[in-house]
Amino acid sequence: MSRPPRDRWGLALIAAAAALLPLAVLAAFFYAPRELSMGDVQRIFYFHVPSAWVGFFGFFVTFLASIAYLVRGERRWDIIAASSAEVGLTFITAAVVTGSLWARPVWGTYWTWEPRLTISAVQLLVYVAYVMLRSAADNPAQTARFSAVYGIVAFVTVPLSWFAIRWWRTIHPDVLTGGDSSGLEPRMVQTLMFCLLTFTVLYFAILRQRVRLEAARDRLAALRESEDLDLG
Repeated sequence: MSRPPRDRWGLALIAAAAALLPLAVLAAFFYAPRELSMGDVQRIFYFHVPSAWVGFFGFFVTFLASIAYLVRGERRWDIIAASSAEVGLTFITAAVVTGSLWARPVWGTYWTWEPRLTISAVQLLVYVAYVMLRSAADNPAQTARFSAVYGIVAFVTVPLSWFAIRWWRTIHPDVLTGGDSSGLEPRMVQTLMFCLLTFTVLYFAILRQRVRLEAARDRLAALRESEDLDLG
């Protein structure tokens, strides 16, 4: 079996993420001004929001790839759907953890069952179940079809989470599109945008490597099957 060519795009994404991450940390802690009411703990905001954004985006990619798989039936779409769900779940978990760390000094508790956080908990469990489903089934083709349907339906948790703080009265602030955004100084907005860019590049870097890993597993499985046929 020939060796796969070097992944130049993947290496470029890794290099870009490695260069951007330290700059994002420096911007969050030194460039962005100190928030007047919450103090330095507010700097978690620059990691919490990008983590949530990338998690939502990862689930959106899973949603689109799942539709593409059902329409075209191509393995590559199934790989992208599964890989993006795993990466998105990682970032959503980071969003929940950073949100809890931020909530403790601001709200006085790590967690409260208000609408946005309740939906976030449900969303986390829904995509954990998605990942478990993909690893537990025995029939790959049947698993891919069922997972595609699941990935489409599960995406409903994303708009529910996004609009929760706009539809219901909640203590969770709307800092991006609501009135709370007026409290962000220009350097805060610039830092947030830079961190969003950094986390998005990181998402694509991890996703590409995850997709390549799954493709390598397929090649290995095909090679073993070929060897078994030759021996038989």
